[in-house]
Amino acid sequence: MFFVNSRAIIERNHNGVLEILVQTRNKPGEPPKTELPGGRIEPYESLVAALVREVKEETGLNVVEMEGEDTRIDTLGIDSSFEVECIRPFGAYQTLKGPFDSVGVYFRCKAEGELLKSGDDTKNPRWVSVVELLMQDDPLQFSNVDRAGILFYLKSLKRESE
Repeated sequence: MFFVNSRAIIERNHNGVLEILVQTRNKPGEPPKTELPGGRIEPYESLVAALVREVKEETGLNVVEMEGEDTRIDTLGIDSSFEVECIRPFGAYQTLKGPFDSVGVYFRCKAEGELLKSGDDTKNPRWVSVVELLMQDDPLQFSNVDRAGILFYLKSLKRESE
């Protein structure tokens, strides 16, 4: 199997503290894992449309701003039989080993609305401070895919502050 995913790093500044949104996913036969919102794109669904849909389904929030959205172009109207979207995401990943092969992109974004208590196969969406993420001593608590995405995000924040 091969999957393509669109995933969100949703940020907010709450009382002067930078936070991101995480949630819990319970997959059959696996312990609960902390993950970022997002998931598989549907056939011919754009990365942006998939991100907006997945965030809404899993968290109840509406994406209102996305880093890189100003770079987005598409070929709609040029050839109705073949359309393409091109955008600069925050980051990209590829699984190198594991039970499934996937590639995906992370978008850094902002969202608004009321958080759900549970969403599409997820529960407990919650805001955590970036400082709390930095202090995590068990990286295995994060989903396999998002473990790398969160480390990439934290590394980029460190570079931005230098």
